[in-house]
Amino acid sequence: MRYRNLGGTGIEVSAHCLGTMMFGAVGNPDHEECARIIHAAIDRGINFVDTADMYSSGESEVIVGKALKGRRDDVVLATKVHFQMGEGRNRSGNSRRWIVRAVEDSLRRLDTDWIDLYQVHRPDHTTDVEETLAVLGDLVRAGKIRSFGCSTFPAEELVEAHHTAERRGLPRFRTEQPPYSILARGIEADVLPVAQRYGMGVLTWSPLASGFLSGKQRLGRPVDLTSGRAALNPARFDPAIPGNVAKLEVVERLVELAEEIGCTLPELAVAFPVAHPAVTSVIIGPRTMEQMESLVKGAGLVLDDDALDRIDAIVPPGVNIYHPDGVWRPPALTDAGLRRRPLGRRAAG
Repeated sequence: MRYRNLGGTGIEVSAHCLGTMMFGAVGNPDHEECARIIHAAIDRGINFVDTADMYSSGESEVIVGKALKGRRDDVVLATKVHFQMGEGRNRSGNSRRWIVRAVEDSLRRLDTDWIDLYQVHRPDHTTDVEETLAVLGDLVRAGKIRSFGCSTFPAEELVEAHHTAERRGLPRFRTEQPPYSILARGIEADVLPVAQRYGMGVLTWSPLASGFLSGKQRLGRPVDLTSGRAALNPARFDPAIPGNVAKLEVVERLVELAEEIGCTLPELAVAFPVAHPAVTSVIIGPRTMEQMESLVKGAGLVLDDDALDRIDAIVPPGVNIYHPDGVWRPPALTDAGLRRRPLGRRAAG
């Protein structure tokens, strides 16, 4: 396993990061098995573990905390804040009020005194980014977190955050965690170049494109929409939807390429983001020990220029075959009132 510096923080992390979204009620509810997966990943050289407070409503953090007993110093531990936790108002977002409460909750669930990388899970357009950066800086000074970053921020939000930090003399986001796979290459046009410009570490999620590059979904074969990732978002896998057929057509071409190279489709899929110069670490999110071992087995795979050129021919650089973020869209797209002038002011003359 190779190690890379995380965005100028001086922290060295493995090129594979163990993602734990599938640990807990949403994926694998067996805490002991999940702990064995975490231990096996560490034994194979992975020193980077990523979770979030909202994964299985905090259960994932609890599992990670129990698994790291006695091994906490060996791991760079990352978690996130933003999404709604429990019922009631002011239990989500990027405000000082919520982040101060949420970090304490995460520390308690993780059973640790500090978090190595604390990430803002999505943008919050109701909170000034200056407030968010200020409270995160306070948490660093208090010793509760070592560094902080963001996740799935559009390029323009990254630029605004960095300009705000410079203008106000605040610490800045050191990392970004975007979705990136052969089927979702949109960030190559903006997010990754911006991250490089600001010296940010990048840990990418969903290299298997929510399971489409696992090899389980194939063109012309029935799909079980009641289990695994398909159960979380059936519309993303339903073969009756034309967009999903387009994904499956690409999968068939990638399967052929993987066979010619002599690797599995998942190995090809995970090796692809590792090869990008802006990417620090690629998050693998197994649900079972078998899945973890099959993904780590391909850590030594090198995609040469010919292989990457052939991938470019199948999915051109900067192109998304599907929208990779199924839980957040910019308000400018979701709120019609932000896209439409009042009725009486729409005419040009």
